[in-house]
Amino acid sequence: MTQAPYDPQTPQQTPGAGAPPPEQGPLGRLAQSAWQAVLLMGVASLILGVLVLVWPGASLLAAGVLFGVYLLVSGIFQLVSAFGHHVTTGMRVVGFISGALSVLLGLFCFRGAMQSILLLALWIGIGWLFRGITQTVAAASDPAMPARGWQIFLGVVSALAGIVLIVSPFETVAVLTLVGGLWLLVVGVVEIVTAFAIRGKAKNIPTGA
Repeated sequence: MTQAPYDPQTPQQTPGAGAPPPEQGPLGRLAQSAWQAVLLMGVASLILGVLVLVWPGASLLAAGVLFGVYLLVSGIFQLVSAFGHHVTTGMRVVGFISGALSVLLGLFCFRGAMQSILLLALWIGIGWLFRGITQTVAAASDPAMPARGWQIFLGVVSALAGIVLIVSPFETVAVLTLVGGLWLLVVGVVEIVTAFAIRGKAKNIPTGA
């Protein structure tokens, strides 16, 4: 066979040109969605923390609504994460239970008939405690998790916040909102730092991993 003469006007294709970019693997997709979810939760925590602290005359119902929103949103994020990629069956079950409990406790906080400050603090504390334990166990059991150390630290901070709210004797709504608002700010800052740490680690994940 004779080879066609070279035509300088004919575009030459390099090997691999026009090929679709390699798809992101399950670990990469997990890291991408994880840092965005943690960042949104951090921003929500900061906003709610500021609202709680700048509302000096907040009633029990108002405090319940603010903290209920936080527990409800965080619970929904946990439920979504429980069915994400790269999640073991055991962690999926634990995450689902923790998320469902957080949603349930958030709905309890909306109850207008609630007259007990201690009861509201208990709901909030249990929600934070379960979320912290779940995140700590999930990060500790998965060496491949991006920004694993920061996620363990975030889980420990959340669990400590829950313990403080459960065991502290709150006598007024003002004290509860002060302590809860400060913890929301602390958790929010740690969540935002963790989100950017996850994002940084996600860039180092090989394509297809």
